[in-house]
Amino acid sequence: MDRFTRNYLIVLGGIVVLVLGAWVASWDWRAGEINGLLEEDPLVASYPYSFRVLAVDNGVARVSSPRSYEVPVMRFLALIRPELNGKPQDAPEMMAAQAELVKVQKRVEQIVRGQPDVRSVHWVLDRQWYSDRGIAP
Repeated sequence: MDRFTRNYLIVLGGIVVLVLGAWVASWDWRAGEINGLLEEDPLVASYPYSFRVLAVDNGVARVSSPRSYEVPVMRFLALIRPELNGKPQDAPEMMAAQAELVKVQKRVEQIVRGQPDVRSVHWVLDRQWYSDRGIAP
């Protein structure tokens, strides 16, 4: 191998190591640990939507949610429970689905806030989840 090729490979390898190091440094390991706790909880794990901790910054956990003022909860519920599509908001099945969502979301908050380094939870609309289903929130 000639000198130019060797130097080129060393510089290229250094760039790859720097980019990989920056990527690893940007990973929020704490969010991953809390997500593991959410996956272990039977109630949260069995729900059709996967609540995820996106980041933990200065005691505030940002958690994904399908609920927002931008997207009616009925629309979300009809997506995860197709049998609810077209049901009125006050139908017993729709009310039960809403209660289940509230119960699961409260459990998620309980698990996340139960961590010693988390003081509060900030819910963030999961735009990607809706986008994956062809819906623009």
